[in-house]
Amino acid sequence: MTRKFFGTDGIRGTANSYPMTAEIAMKVGMAAGHYFVRGDHRHRVVIGKDTRLSGYMIEPALVAGFTAMGMDVLLVGPMPTPAVAMLTHSMRCDLGVMISASHNPFGDNGIKLFGPDGFKLPDEVELKLEELIESDLSSKFVAPDQLGRAKRLDDASGRYVEFAKNTFPDDLRLDGLKIVLDCANGAAYNVAPEVLWELGAEVIPVGVNPNGFNINKECGSTYTATLSEQVVAHQADIGIALDGDADRVIICDEHGQVVDGDQIMGLVTTHMHKRGLLKGGGLVATVMSNMGLEKYLEDYGLTLERTQVGDRYVVERMRNDGFNVGGEQSGHIVLGDYATTGDGLVAALQVLAVVVEQGKPTSEVCKLFEPFPQILKNVRYGATFPLDEDSVKEAISSGEERLNGCGRVLIRKSGTEPLIRVMAEGQDSQLVEQVVDDIVAAVSAVA
Repeated sequence: MTRKFFGTDGIRGTANSYPMTAEIAMKVGMAAGHYFVRGDHRHRVVIGKDTRLSGYMIEPALVAGFTAMGMDVLLVGPMPTPAVAMLTHSMRCDLGVMISASHNPFGDNGIKLFGPDGFKLPDEVELKLEELIESDLSSKFVAPDQLGRAKRLDDASGRYVEFAKNTFPDDLRLDGLKIVLDCANGAAYNVAPEVLWELGAEVIPVGVNPNGFNINKECGSTYTATLSEQVVAHQADIGIALDGDADRVIICDEHGQVVDGDQIMGLVTTHMHKRGLLKGGGLVATVMSNMGLEKYLEDYGLTLERTQVGDRYVVERMRNDGFNVGGEQSGHIVLGDYATTGDGLVAALQVLAVVVEQGKPTSEVCKLFEPFPQILKNVRYGATFPLDEDSVKEAISSGEERLNGCGRVLIRKSGTEPLIRVMAEGQDSQLVEQVVDDIVAAVSAVA
């Protein structure tokens, strides 16, 4: 069945344009409220948001939808996505909602839903919600005396601060560490600096002055130049950059050099392995993770299980196969012992724990392997789908043969644009570039 509203990470679009309108938001609240009201207990939903201006429009629309179905609403205001997931489960809520477009610019927004267990909803539930959104739910409205209530949850930030601190080893402190923390003018601008400061660090906050328009603007995990500059300028020991809803993280060493999600996953995985805490015999990552990470893990007898792009697919494989570490090269790091979704701050704390424990500079701790040369090019196509053409199939097959044993080819269609993404990586950079260029030429010829 074709999905009309839900993408790989909830519903997302330009604010105040279909489908990211107040009307659709209210219908989402009505549909989810109806679906998740089961039994005779008083049902409730926790709603968080990031710092986008449009959150002021979407939040009350969701509240109207939920209360119309008899569900009570707990509003937590600006709060990281993983905090909403955590609160949903810990407070025995029937549903959790995060209003955010993650790393997108301020003009976009989105709605992410979490089930009672704190995990993102499976495809079959999202499809059912889509049916309900487009149906007439007026017959399901509750009686006037059964309407839901909405209130602010005043201690939400304190709950998350303590939760995050408790993921850091009890016998360690951050005393003496100077940390630049870039919160992307987003959802973690208040709680993340508090966590690091309470653990003993000297915190230099960046991106902690949201105004509704500046979320992710020249800051955060998708714009690391700001982080690097500030680390060097302040002679800090480490830099940490979160994205707009704080479910991803990128690290920067004391020289201003960026440490991506692959290096972070490798560090956390092997550290947990050495301590006997790793489950599943490796980690779960997507097809985008570098082969250098795979080879590095092999030296420890560990495996790299790959999924399609999207942290929800990583989490699904982790749950099905018993892994407790997973993530994406972009910085989504999922630590199953602590969280049900990516948590940038918690992942950063695990890196900080290793830095403190080893007593070495961040550059020595976090530089684990040399990434294989990797080239990605996009080709726009029209009415004809290039990957169905024999000439393209032959070019792909030829590239795979040339890289056999020393690299790989990944060809995929973009989920958001009419683009074919051509990626190859391997030990020989010149060969990798030739393979990509040959496939791009074949795709372009029929596109």
